[in-house]
Amino acid sequence: MIAMHLQINEVAGNKVVAIEGRLDTTTYADLEKTLTNLFDEGCHNMILDCSAMDYVSSSGLRVFLMILKKIKSVGGSLVLCGLQPAIYNVFEISGFLSIFSIRDSLDQALNK
Repeated sequence: MIAMHLQINEVAGNKVVAIEGRLDTTTYADLEKTLTNLFDEGCHNMILDCSAMDYVSSSGLRVFLMILKKIKSVGGSLVLCGLQPAIYNVFEISGFLSIFSIRDSLDQALNK
């Protein structure tokens, strides 16, 4: 089982952060640091590719909210894509579907 792996690419002027594995209490700090560093370096348009993320805890949800707040404060764009059904359900139950821009695939996210 993969704890969590992050891969960062630039596609069409957007930073695409692919999250693989579990986003939980033992891994959320790595994602938080990565996203905060990208933001601090001037990256205000991000796509989080969650297609290989198989679990998210409340700690992970908090990281998503934190980076969304930062990006919105400067007029940037954050799009999540490829949510697995179980993770989509967590977002739905948490009321996050109305807060986040969510697309089915990376291609759709790039054409936001």
